[in-house]
Amino acid sequence: QLQLVESGGALVQPGGSLRLSCAASGFSLDVYAIGWFRQAPGKEYEGVSCINNNDGRIDYADSVKGRFTISRDKAKNTVYLQMNSLESEDTAVYYCAAERRASRASAACLLKGGHRYFDVWGQGTLVTVSS
Repeated sequence: QLQLVESGGALVQPGGSLRLSCAASGFSLDVYAIGWFRQAPGKEYEGVSCINNNDGRIDYADSVKGRFTISRDKAKNTVYLQMNSLESEDTAVYYCAAERRASRASAACLLKGGHRYFDVWGQGTLVTVSS
């Protein structure tokens, strides 16, 4: 069974940092695209960052460039999202998702509705940025 499990969400003050983890089981992330998406209350899914493990392509939404970093630990079959200089606008439930058709998913990741190109989803982890 293909499964993704996110962890690392928490309440943090503005300017703080968090690292989210996305651990895969039942499949190898080697040939998948992995996307981090977020959904704030009352809003649509937003693509935050994606990595194509086939060709190493990495993309970031403009709103998080320079603050967030996506990375992968191949041995642990885990993808991370390091989030620095957090802002209240970053408050959301964060999801990781995987797609075997990596090129197509990677190209669509940050587009509106791009989350629909991803097939395997985790349960989400809540990030709250507040003083």
